[in-house]
Amino acid sequence: MLLLTAPMGFAANDVRTERVHFKKGANSAVVEASIKGYETVDYVLGAHAGQYMNVSLATKHGATYFNIMAPGENEVAMFNGSVSQNQYEGTLPASGDYKIRVYMMRSAARRNEVAHYRLEMIVDGARQPTAHAPSHDAKVPGTDFHATGNIPCSMGKGQPTGSCAFGVKREGNGNAMVTVTKANGSQRVIFFEKGRAVGYDQSQADSGRFKAKKEADLNIIHIGEERYEIPDAVPEGG
Repeated sequence: MLLLTAPMGFAANDVRTERVHFKKGANSAVVEASIKGYETVDYVLGAHAGQYMNVSLATKHGATYFNIMAPGENEVAMFNGSVSQNQYEGTLPASGDYKIRVYMMRSAARRNEVAHYRLEMIVDGARQPTAHAPSHDAKVPGTDFHATGNIPCSMGKGQPTGSCAFGVKREGNGNAMVTVTKANGSQRVIFFEKGRAVGYDQSQADSGRFKAKKEADLNIIHIGEERYEIPDAVPEGG
């Protein structure tokens, strides 16, 4: 996971927690609420690795955002709304409780402003089968991919980490092709064999030295000065 920092305005004693429960048969929930000043809300939502999550925040207040923390994390954000504009879509890398943290930027919080918002949370798709059964790995409707979402990426030395869209075609046993779309619309296709990144399609991109290493369940990939962080759940299914 990536540590994303922003000038947020909350302190530990200002964070309140609310558990999100979907109604029977539903795959989504909507919260309409408000925060004032340094007040911050953690909406806690249980989900499984491999499920698709879509979270969006609508507000007229220009300094109110949400972050998403993966299970077991409290400060390290896998998604930062102040960077990615309050819309998250992706395949979840782990099972457990996700925190969707709504907060106000410090510059507005110190003025004790009030922000009204509408937060929509969607979790869809059954827990993915293992990569040993690719015939049951359903494709995302309207695509040729078995999963789509966003991963952390950086396009050059010294450049800030952002978010890149991806789509993955799985072949089973950890073999997969992950197509990453950069901000300028160009693509990288990264190849995985037995769960490890082994190369990329140079016909799709400028030539660059390929390096890959694993940190726990995360694949850290360098292509020239570019950097990609791809969880095992992407090529393997989770």
